[in-house]
Amino acid sequence: MARPLKWPFAVNVNGILPATVAMTLAATLFSTPVSGAAEAQDQVTFRGGIDLVTAAVAVRDRKGKVVRDLKQTDFEIIDAGVPREIRTFESGESPISLAVLVDISGSMSVGGNIGRARSAVSVAMATLKNGADEAALFTFDSKLEEIVGFTSDLARLRRVRLDGTPWGKTSLFDAVAETARRVGERANRHRAVFVITDGVDTGSRLTAPEVSGIASGIDVPVYLLTVVNPVDHAGGEFGVSQTDGKTTERATLADLARWTGGDMRVASTGDHIGLSIVDMFDELRHQYLISFEPGEREGWHPLEIRARKNDLIVRARSGYMAGRVRPS
Repeated sequence: MARPLKWPFAVNVNGILPATVAMTLAATLFSTPVSGAAEAQDQVTFRGGIDLVTAAVAVRDRKGKVVRDLKQTDFEIIDAGVPREIRTFESGESPISLAVLVDISGSMSVGGNIGRARSAVSVAMATLKNGADEAALFTFDSKLEEIVGFTSDLARLRRVRLDGTPWGKTSLFDAVAETARRVGERANRHRAVFVITDGVDTGSRLTAPEVSGIASGIDVPVYLLTVVNPVDHAGGEFGVSQTDGKTTERATLADLARWTGGDMRVASTGDHIGLSIVDMFDELRHQYLISFEPGEREGWHPLEIRARKNDLIVRARSGYMAGRVRPS
């Protein structure tokens, strides 16, 4: 019987160590340097006005409750300063495609964070709906590894154990970018990357704004669960971390999530992990899908989707790229 390796890290599926292929993101993601969010979007383009831009839109009220009963007339779209007519509108609960991305880098060994990450993976898999939703599991340190590819047989994912000692640098931003690309290939329009991390990046080539541009351009929201020691989570608060000097990394991650239409939570206890995941997945499952014709001007189009009611909070992709032909 195969014995799981304990160093530096191993993934055990049904007691058998799987053969996974590591990807070096800096060598494979981009053939040319990326200097900003707009330049990183060359894969997200449109043939004139034929295609529609679709945006997944999450809405909450001022108390943080997901709003599910809005109509098309409740929204307005501002594309690079120009109002756009909504062409299609969908609402209601839908299946989701989710890539669970787990940080197994060396920093996760501090304060028991890897244990919190393992707990979060278990809760996430238990929250998904077998046969309806689909999910995949990825891990990363300095490299990204696909542990289980996208499947609606969630029992396969629930049998995975993340064993071993965290090790290596943290290429968080690079891993999120590549995982978002893979999620963007899924057919479900309710789709996202769910990242479980301590929030420290020590090895990425990309920056948070560049990654948010990539994910926003292909309409893949990024949801982040930042796991921390209770000592670093004063008061045990549930929500986006405060942005004082000690939490600069978390503030950067919160911006990344918001720019993609996603969200970030900070959790230090099992209760917080469970509440955070259930709440974020409920939002993802009840997004509105709004489509409109793209503008004719080539390049990056900043996008703002608003609710006509002032007491509602709307999150959606921050922009899209128009004007060039999609690669085949």
